[in-house]
Amino acid sequence: MNAVRGRFAARTVRVKAPGKINVSLDVGPLREDGYHSVASVYLAVSLYEEVAATSTADGGITVSISPASTLDLDDVDIPLDERNLAYRAAAIMADVSEHSTGVHLEITKRVPVAGGMGGGSADAAATLVACDALWNSGLSRDELAHLAAELGADVPFSLLGGTAVGLGVGDDLSPALAKAQMDWVLVTADYGLSTPEVFRKLDRLRLGEGVAVQEPSAVDPKILQALRSGDADALSRVLVNDLQRASIELAPGLRDTLGLGESCGAIAGLVSGSGPTVALLTHSPAAAAGLAEDLAHHGLNALAVHGPVHGARIISDTLL
Repeated sequence: MNAVRGRFAARTVRVKAPGKINVSLDVGPLREDGYHSVASVYLAVSLYEEVAATSTADGGITVSISPASTLDLDDVDIPLDERNLAYRAAAIMADVSEHSTGVHLEITKRVPVAGGMGGGSADAAATLVACDALWNSGLSRDELAHLAAELGADVPFSLLGGTAVGLGVGDDLSPALAKAQMDWVLVTADYGLSTPEVFRKLDRLRLGEGVAVQEPSAVDPKILQALRSGDADALSRVLVNDLQRASIELAPGLRDTLGLGESCGAIAGLVSGSGPTVALLTHSPAAAAGLAEDLAHHGLNALAVHGPVHGARIISDTLL
């Protein structure tokens, strides 16, 4: 990192970035490079991670988890070194910034860890935006998106927010017009699922069934039409997640959660991404709030959210 001349003045830039749900997820066969091609519709929802990036005079990158986090993290192993996506995002920004300093990242966790909602990717996207402002790097959103793609398939979407179609391994993004609000209830679990293991399970299920799948090249236009119009009933008929059955094989309780959600009034539900978070679609904010309350009475951790929402944005910039 570059040396700072003169008297050092610390500064904190705080950024929030959304988690996401996969409104649809078509998964292709295992490729030779070990990845899977996907065709997915991402929806950014109103459950945000926050990263406070504070400049430091002593150089280096440090990471901590804020006590303001709303998750129970006692049994969760979150790395605070270069294995952490936010740490890696700061390191990439330091490499491309002319006036970088040391930085401390304090992460406020609200998106479930290993929950299929891209919480770590949201941390990375927030860090890119925070460090860009902190060090006056002056990068465009396209340049930040290029750096985001180097960090992981979900990071560019958390930077973009809103609604988008993801192709390739999910990082080939095309924004989709969907301004109408959709209301959901997220049912989070007190455990995580490994995304690579869920994909491996899907591959084993398909192999055992002798199923040959094609490379996905597009998403169902009916999904985008329903999102554009805000038609929850139409959307409920086209929700799809190829990973869902693999997630349920690994965590059978997800089937009960989906069934309970629908019996309590959800229009439809699906496992979000690789899970284990379950996303339940409702007709309105009031319906979502009522469903979340009903599920809480059954002992589930349920949150009413809406989407689409904006991507990573600065919420404060303070000289200390």
